[in-house]
Formats: sequence, C-alpha cells, structure tokens
Amino acid sequence: MDTRKLLVFTMKKSARLATLLIAISFLSFMLISYSPIDPVQAYVGADMMRVGPEQREKIAEYWGLDKTPLQQFTHWGTAALGGNLGTSMIYRRPVIEVIRDRFLASLALMMIAWLVSGVLGFALGVIAGMKEGTWIDRLIKWYCLTLASTPTFWLGLLLLIIFAMGLGWFPIGLGVPAGVLAEHVTMGDRMKHLILPALTLSILGVANVALHTRQKLIEVLSSEYVLFARARGEKGLLLFWRHGLRNVALPAITLQFSAFSELFGGAVLAEQVFSYPGLGQTTVQAGLRGDVPLLLGIVIFSALFVFTGNLIADLIYQIVDPRIRQGGSSL
Repeated sequence: MDTRKLLVFTMKKSARLATLLIAISFLSFMLISYSPIDPVQAYVGADMMRVGPEQREKIAEYWGLDKTPLQQFTHWGTAALGGNLGTSMIYRRPVIEVIRDRFLASLALMMIAWLVSGVLGFALGVIAGMKEGTWIDRLIKWYCLTLASTPTFWLGLLLLIIFAMGLGWFPIGLGVPAGVLAEHVTMGDRMKHLILPALTLSILGVANVALHTRQKLIEVLSSEYVLFARARGEKGLLLFWRHGLRNVALPAITLQFSAFSELFGGAVLAEQVFSYPGLGQTTVQAGLRGDVPLLLGIVIFSALFVFTGNLIADLIYQIVDPRIRQGGSSL
C-alpha cells in the first residue's frame, strides 16, 4: 500500500471526523438548550416542591445553567478539547466513566447481534441466490422484506410476551436477576438476560445482508465466466465455492461494518424495551432528564463508533478489491 496515499487518506478522514464532531456537538447542544425540559427541575425530580427559588439559582449556578447557551457550549467545548467531557448530572460521575461502564454492557449485546445477523443473513442470501425463482427464494425474500419493515420495539415486545411472559424461558428484563448481589451474579445469569435483546437485534439485522447478498450472487451467477463454468459441468456448492463466495462475501462484510449506525440505533430501542442497563438506556435517561454533558458525550461517542465502522468498511474495500485501489479515489 502506497504510504503517501495512505497519509492523504488518513488526513482526509481525520478532517471529516473533526468537522463531523464539531457540527453534531453544536447542533445537539442547541437542540437540548431549546428543548422544553427544565434541567434544574429534571435534576431535582420529585422534591421540586420543596426547593425554593434561591436553591434553584444555586443549583443552576453549580451546573453552569445560569449562563447563556453560547457560553455553556464554549465552556464545555474548551474542556472537551482537553479530554474532559464534564460530569453527569444524573450519575454525578465523570461522563467518560459512565459511558465506559454502560458501553461494555452494550458492546456484548451489539457484537453478538452483529455476528449472528451477519452469518445468518449471509447464509439466507446465498440460499436465496442459488435457488432463484423457487419457493425457497420467495419465502426468504418475504421473510426479509417483512423484517425490514418491522419496528425494533414491536419485535422486542413480541419476543418478550412470547418467550418471557408466555413460556417463561427467559427473564422479563434487566441485565442481571433483581435482588441478587453483584458478587452472586454468574455468567449464566448475564447470558440469560442477554439472549432476548440480542435475538431482537439479530433478527432485524438479517434483512439487509440477506437481500444484498442474494442480489449480488444472482449477478455473479449470470456472468459469462460462471456460464462457462456451468458448461464445464460445475454446479451446486462447487460452483458457489469456486466463483461465488469471494465475490459476495466482501460486499456482505463491508455492509455489516457500515451498518454500525443501525446497530446502535436498534440497541437504544431494544435496551429500552428490555430495561437492559446499556448505553442505549442511558441515552434515553440523559435526554429525558436534560443531562447535557452526558448526552453530548454519548453523541460524540456514538459518532466515533459509527465512523469507525464506516472507516473499516472503506479500508476493507481499499485493501481487498484491486479495482478500487487502481481507481482515482483510492488511497
């Protein structure tokens, strides 16, 4: 790989990332500032009737809420450039620590869903492509199109009603059993609470990969070199192994990496439905209670998460596909 082109590629991506972070931080801050939520009232909660005007002023002064929105953003931005994202008003801990703890719980959920949906979607796409026009192909297409139009929260509620409330196979919610001390929670307990949220995200993530892989495989199987291979007697799995796998695997892998944004958005809804204590549920709490530092920290972190997925997808294409390396827009 050319070092100069790699350096230029890195600089362009870094500039785009910096611009993106500044823009989304500013827009998010403005949206929160002009939202109808009173951060002081959300901070005090049910004890608001016991808090006088002077105490409200002191609370606002302590959290810097008595300044204008521009002054607040400038103060936050200056601290953020130094690596300090502020202190969460809800958890009263540094924002970085809250995000780190919650993201570790969400990471297990998202990675399981990402792997399962990728493998299952790819397998269904290959089967549909190899059996084009048959009842199997129509069944898989119907299944994928139905999933593509299914809301995450609806599917989560459906699984919750069937497998948790109806059959009683899994716990109704939370990340660990209620009322059990942390030192007594086993890995099996955590996995049992993880299955339904991960299953929800996995089922919904199948559709895009399966439909994309099916269409790509149909194009490959109708190409001239595959027709020549058929004429030599190749068919079935041997034909797919020799001529189809490599051509459809790369688009499927890059599609999965570029789907990090959908994965994160789906995790927010799934965690809310199952009361799973991950970053998604923390995002909802920060928004509802006007925790500006925590919400901005999560916005930046989610942008970095999605950007990393897209960057990996770009690098895979650049490294593996020689046609892109030779193109004008390559590294």
